[in-house]
Amino acid sequence: MVSPMSHDDIPDLAQNISAVERETGLSKDVLRMWERRYGFPKPARDENGERQYTVAETEKLRSIKRLMDVGVRPGKIIGLSLPELNALADSRAPARRAATLPALENDVVAMLKTHDPSRLQHAFTQWLMRQGLQRFVLETIAPLNRAVGDAWMRGELFVFEEHLYTELLKAALRTAINAFPRQGGSPCLLLTTLPNEQHGLGLLMVEALLAPEGALCISLGPQTPLDDVRRAAVAHKADIVALSFSAAFPLRQATDGLASLRRHLPASIALWAGGDMTRRIRKTLSGVVLLPDLPSAVSALRSWRALHAQSA
Repeated sequence: MVSPMSHDDIPDLAQNISAVERETGLSKDVLRMWERRYGFPKPARDENGERQYTVAETEKLRSIKRLMDVGVRPGKIIGLSLPELNALADSRAPARRAATLPALENDVVAMLKTHDPSRLQHAFTQWLMRQGLQRFVLETIAPLNRAVGDAWMRGELFVFEEHLYTELLKAALRTAINAFPRQGGSPCLLLTTLPNEQHGLGLLMVEALLAPEGALCISLGPQTPLDDVRRAAVAHKADIVALSFSAAFPLRQATDGLASLRRHLPASIALWAGGDMTRRIRKTLSGVVLLPDLPSAVSALRSWRALHAQSA
């Protein structure tokens, strides 16, 4: 397998914790916690006492994150060497499907590999115009995300190429969402993620599904402290608070955070939790609506409206 990021020709330059957070997708809190709990990474300190990570450490952290994204617990793999981590990623990576991969998905991966962002941005615009926003999210983005993720797991895409895909897609979604009225919609939804959940694309995808339904969506972006979520919900008179979770988010941390937020939110504000992680929740969370897939967000919105129409 080709490594997702080769440093053969790059000097072993140290990176600070912010750079490592950006490059690996692991938050600063997680990096510090692993340092205390597992003894890895072991960053040096500069003259100001700031952590400095080697390229080798960053490479290993990136490999660990790849495996976390497919459900592997970090505590089980953090002691492995980089070759062992890459071998494990190989065994879990989906087999190459180039012969059967739909042309659209193949084209996107090819555009990323040839570094043609303007062409990809134009393609997003064309698909949006043909399909409409909701169909674009459900029928195009979901399989594209899987195709790009699979290519990254196989080492066919570099990290910067996957990041470019995400940023171009976010820009296309924001442009389409802004075409809908931003005032007077009902219900009012507050969208965000818990601290340590950096994946904001899911928030935009939910907003793109609900804005055409006439809902008023207010997004705080990812990683909002719980008390600030409560304050924002009250300040904006939100009817619903919706949190997004990626597959790798720790289950216990998610359920504890949801339970705490439910206790502190006014009873009149509904609490929704969506994303791949919610499929792992086996118990009922009182006062929390679980949305295991994207279409369930639209169903939940319509159920909310029907319930409140009866109350009215």
